[in-house]
Amino acid sequence: MANSCLQLSGFLISCLGWLGIMIATSTNDWVHMCKYGLNTCKKMDELETKGPWAFCVISTGLYHCVSLTQILELPAYIQTTRALMITGSILGLPAVGILLMSMPCISLGNEPQSSKNKRTILGGVLIFIIALCGMVSTVWFPIGAHHEHGLMSFGFSLYSGWVGTIFCLLGGAILTCCSSESSSYQDNNRFYYSRQGGGNPPPASSNNHAKSAHV
Repeated sequence: MANSCLQLSGFLISCLGWLGIMIATSTNDWVHMCKYGLNTCKKMDELETKGPWAFCVISTGLYHCVSLTQILELPAYIQTTRALMITGSILGLPAVGILLMSMPCISLGNEPQSSKNKRTILGGVLIFIIALCGMVSTVWFPIGAHHEHGLMSFGFSLYSGWVGTIFCLLGGAILTCCSSESSSYQDNNRFYYSRQGGGNPPPASSNNHAKSAHV
């Protein structure tokens, strides 16, 4: 029961982490840039934001964005962020599907529990890969933006990516660890029952002893 609760908790935490990664991927409020102080730029309506897909200018009653379509001319940190965040978002689909099929409440015929444990471990590994993609992207992007334009503050999208990365790391660790413990526990039980099965000869000897005593 405890192992099932851990598996369900790891699945829910991983889904929340994947959701955070997708929010960060689809939005452009990663970093806020300004030539002057942040408060000064807000008063002068010259606050700028940048994400993997667009460069935006925020002013009173106006939110204007310019898409970053020159793929070959973009800096390496933007191209890498795009590739990693898209990869992490896409890998979430098979990861969630595999984890759903390995839930204790779902059974596929007479499938042994060891097969479910292997699927859970595979899903946990995919969640770890998603976390790795989010970690590299959300760390490298603000560093690259700071060297290119001058970074003033972090945006909502970047915080969403950080939270999603942490949740994916935690969920992947829970799924991998609880499945490994469950598998070893079952192996020990099978070994224990095989030792019990080896005790069949003693009843036969006791029957022979009873017959000899009767004679």
